[in-house]
Amino acid sequence: MNKWVALGIAIVSETIATSAMKSSEGFTRLVPSIIVIVGYMVAFYFLSITLKSIPVGIAYAIWSGVGIVLVSLASWILFGQKLDTPALIGMTLIVAGVVVMNVFSKSTH
Repeated sequence: MNKWVALGIAIVSETIATSAMKSSEGFTRLVPSIIVIVGYMVAFYFLSITLKSIPVGIAYAIWSGVGIVLVSLASWILFGQKLDTPALIGMTLIVAGVVVMNVFSKSTH
């Protein structure tokens, strides 16, 4: 499996799990709680596959950076979380950092 596809699956699974955590209401609601548990299991499995070929620091930086943006967007869409200008600027900087790492760093190869 392509390392970037595996990382993408890990990130999307983590985003789904994290977003479902709010709906689980402290793990008191069954279906959202199951989504959280399964989502994190899938996320960590695919992250472990990714770590066979991508350095852990790079993989985690991408995982956390993209995850922050996706969870914020999901929260905006699903829960009405407001994204003000500083939040949008911060997310833009996170994405820029991930791009800089992947385009210019020799650590990603």
